[in-house]
Amino acid sequence: MAAERGGQGVAGTRDFSRVLAGRYALFLLCFGLMIAAMALAERAGVQRSWIGVTFLVLTVAVYAGIGFICRTSNEAEYFVAGRRVPAFYNGLATAADWMSAASFLGTAGVLYLQGQAGLAYILGWTGGYVLLALLLAPYLRRLGQYTVPDFMASRFGGSLPRLIGAAATVAVSFVYLVVQIYGVGLITSHLTGFGFELGIFVGLGGVLVCSFLGGMRAVTWTQVAQYLVLIVAYLVPLLWLSVKQTGSVMPVMAYSQQLQQVTARERALTTDAAEQDVIRLLRQRAAEAELKLRDVRTAMARDEAALQAQVAALRAENAPLVRIQRAERELAQRPRTEAQARALYQRERDAALAGARPLGGMPPQTLAFAGGDPEGDAQARARHDSARINFIALMLCLMMGTAALPHVLTRFYTTPSASQARRSVGWTLLFIVMLYIAAPMLAVLVKFEVLHHVVGLPIDDLPQWVQRWSRMDPALVSVRDINGDGLLQLGELRLAGDIIVLAAPEIGGLPYWVTCLVAAGGLAAALSTADGLLLTIANALSHDVWFRSVNPRATAAVRVVVSKVLVMVVAFLAALIAALKITDILQFVSLAFSLAASAFFPALVLGIFWRRANHAGVVAGMLTGLGVTVWYMVTNLPLLRRAFGVTRPLAECSWFGVEPIAAGVFGVPAGLLVMALVSRFTKPPGPAQVAVIERMRFPAPGER
Repeated sequence: MAAERGGQGVAGTRDFSRVLAGRYALFLLCFGLMIAAMALAERAGVQRSWIGVTFLVLTVAVYAGIGFICRTSNEAEYFVAGRRVPAFYNGLATAADWMSAASFLGTAGVLYLQGQAGLAYILGWTGGYVLLALLLAPYLRRLGQYTVPDFMASRFGGSLPRLIGAAATVAVSFVYLVVQIYGVGLITSHLTGFGFELGIFVGLGGVLVCSFLGGMRAVTWTQVAQYLVLIVAYLVPLLWLSVKQTGSVMPVMAYSQQLQQVTARERALTTDAAEQDVIRLLRQRAAEAELKLRDVRTAMARDEAALQAQVAALRAENAPLVRIQRAERELAQRPRTEAQARALYQRERDAALAGARPLGGMPPQTLAFAGGDPEGDAQARARHDSARINFIALMLCLMMGTAALPHVLTRFYTTPSASQARRSVGWTLLFIVMLYIAAPMLAVLVKFEVLHHVVGLPIDDLPQWVQRWSRMDPALVSVRDINGDGLLQLGELRLAGDIIVLAAPEIGGLPYWVTCLVAAGGLAAALSTADGLLLTIANALSHDVWFRSVNPRATAAVRVVVSKVLVMVVAFLAALIAALKITDILQFVSLAFSLAASAFFPALVLGIFWRRANHAGVVAGMLTGLGVTVWYMVTNLPLLRRAFGVTRPLAECSWFGVEPIAAGVFGVPAGLLVMALVSRFTKPPGPAQVAVIERMRFPAPGER
């Protein structure tokens, strides 16, 4: 983009913004024409697979094209986009960087599954940007650094704060990155029909072209385009479902009306005799799974014999092919080893217990906290209090984690000035709120479709989307006729939150091109965040570890080359881990927020606003915060408990019943307290560090 070479003053920024406005208006026009062409192609009878592949290829090709055009080896351009990005466009890019697979795919999903309790995510994430604007973004921009560990070294002195910051940056960003790559594989396989693993590596090509060739410069301008794609993709099915269900083009009005309908349907299902029968049978299954765990080997033999008999019986009675194939698939996928069987029986027991509650284990949509009843018995009140504590703890963790995420903070190094950085936070908040306001509405409209048009149908006549998604991955959609009446009860349907948005057009009976549009939007969200995370990890390793600590004589060109190589290495490592199919996107992303909050939030806030914070304090505080958070996760998260062999009872490891995804609520105060105490009783900061504080807090007029 040649206009980037213009002046950096106000007039130059305005001219640059006009050029950008024309280019992205043209991009939106072309995107609209592509959507119209795909809609016409579907009406003309073009194969669905071709429509899906076209959406994938054209959108990824545009992102790759922007990355290729913006390729650079200049240090400032590669690391911070030349610090020339106007506030409005930095807001768009940051919103795309933020709108990860978790936000795009998971937010409406968690609101579908948890009702209003899922608002903890929206309140936490949006509140985090308020903290970012008030406490961090403009102050960090005034230092003119490249990375968050750069701030640590400048403000506190020495190499240890930088190395701890770099290690925390890599850990936090890599957890987040794996989840984005998982989302890329899920969406790409959904669009093209490729296998999940192949879908990961196909989508990964689009990520690498941007971050590898052009660094932050290419990533920034690609992310602006990706935000435009994802917001259009999110709003189109929302508006369509609103018109389809209520005739209103105002989703806010449709939300209120359909929420009442959903609430009434939930009350009816709670007292439905067939639903009660499913609950009773699920409780029996939980008890049977518990018995199987007492003698796993014998249970394996009995299960294999039962599945073989079921397949033979279905064939003998000439049952529908779908039911025969489902039974054969269960027989082929049975566990082969005792360890696999034990893990399966544990999952079956836990799933049965979770589903053996009204509404298939989901709380009512209007319930403020997903658990218990404040006016019920002692146990119900205790569950309600625990849910309320977890709501507040999660919201606080997400707020502090959002304000401290390294890949988000780095975006504010790209603006021309500190005032532009503050304004860009405001634009970012506006752009992400557009999606977060839409998410609760979409969740309710989808739930209306499921409760009124799917639940109660004959099992053999379920919509095509149920069969397609269950074949792709039974962990995402599964149906089992538990009470054998041939009809689908809500307790017999399992929908993962990760597919609520992707499957929304199919659930609502919209044309297939809308499904592809939503998938393209989800892919844009996953790719945009993956780009930013890859660059953040590679820059931390190349700039803060290799250059600052290992080879300080390296030239700028060599540093850029090293960063590009690390982009490739980190991308393939993340892809290999994502291929393990780690499900539940939102939960694993939330772990990254707790890690970021405990590692960076106390250090950043005290480093900016407390002169006495020093080298020893920040080292002790960051290590303490991270240590407390990681310890709580390891001892309370089932996956990590198994990995580290933790045998201590879960009840003894939990503090106040707080879930492990909100572990940062303990790590942040611990780090804050230790940092304050150690700083108070050790040597105060030196003149160089005091000068950094003065520059951040009291800048010259030209630096404002």
